[in-house]
Amino acid sequence: MVMNYENDFYTWTQQQAHLLRSHQFAELDVENLIEELESMGRSEKRAVTSRLTVLLMHLLKWRFQVDRRSTSWRLTIQHQRLKFHQIIRDNPGLKPQLAAIYLDAYQDAIFQAAQETGLPVELFPTESPWQLTEVISDNFYPE
Repeated sequence: MVMNYENDFYTWTQQQAHLLRSHQFAELDVENLIEELESMGRSEKRAVTSRLTVLLMHLLKWRFQVDRRSTSWRLTIQHQRLKFHQIIRDNPGLKPQLAAIYLDAYQDAIFQAAQETGLPVELFPTESPWQLTEVISDNFYPE
């Protein structure tokens, strides 16, 4: 019995994998497989955007709240860089999209930095003052 995609996603995935392994291609739920594959790709892109957003937010806080710099912020910056590099290593097809992802992440980072710091959003540059290569470099901390 083939499970319905909407009723039991886990079982559906296992059945689709079994059908693929056993070359029973005519039995596959092709439309939902396509949808899930596309969704997986979007998920990886969202993960990169999220890592960059958090990284940029902490770099903004580092730059604009000098007196509040902490080990916690440094560790968050390091962790986000590490995770960013891992995602890109595992998904090199995202590299051509990094410029656009970076622009989106910076806009989100400005908003979040303003919320977290209580500083006016207008204080932060409307465009990132840093290149992506700087932001993801292990030794970069804005002064």
